[in-house]
Amino acid sequence: MPHVLTIAKRELTSLFFSPIAYVVLGLFGLSTVLLFLRVSFYPGAPAEMRGVFSSVAVLMIFLVPAISMRLLSEEYRSGTIEPLMTLPISDTQVVLGKWLGAMGFLLSLLAPLIVLAGVLAFNADPDLGPIVTGVLGLLLVGGLYLAIGTFASATTQNQIIAFIVTIFIILALTYLSSYLAQNDWLYDWVKQGLFYLNIYEQYADFAKGLIDLGRVVFFVSGIGLFLFFATLTLQSRRWR
Repeated sequence: MPHVLTIAKRELTSLFFSPIAYVVLGLFGLSTVLLFLRVSFYPGAPAEMRGVFSSVAVLMIFLVPAISMRLLSEEYRSGTIEPLMTLPISDTQVVLGKWLGAMGFLLSLLAPLIVLAGVLAFNADPDLGPIVTGVLGLLLVGGLYLAIGTFASATTQNQIIAFIVTIFIILALTYLSSYLAQNDWLYDWVKQGLFYLNIYEQYADFAKGLIDLGRVVFFVSGIGLFLFFATLTLQSRRWR
């Protein structure tokens, strides 16, 4: 565990020294404020942030991969992966440390939502339950996106390719699965499976203020699965 935390700290520090990280922070912060003003903070608007959270989940599709694309790709490109893999740490620890470092950055990315929730609470009387569960759900969504990005980053030294692959997988698990589930020619059990894979559907209850154990299991197992794929990919490179 100390090795994992060391790698996580190293990754988080390097992210804050990356220009792209500040671009992502700026774009995300500006976008969330504009969404808040348009959706939740105008005369007569309901005192809730459900619409903001749903829009943020879509926004994260394109911004979170910009964080994850460099996690292992940069190590490959710079050649620092070789000394890293000679250290007395496992591939699992490397992958987990990288992901945890990116999760630390994700927390700072979502910080404006906490500030906006405070502004809403100061000016209205919102139900804090859906706000808390909504932020928790976004953390799980972001964690899954980062796990997918970690896997994509493990497959190539080209950060742009890792970025594109991450977005493609996320879109496949959202819009494509939703579209295919609407086709009548599919068996019902296939439709149900595609519906289950839809990240937005899994997130919907969190935005409503509900915490369903099955939804939590979906995100946790999805994170574990893609981190496992990333570990296997890293191991395969070790033996080349």
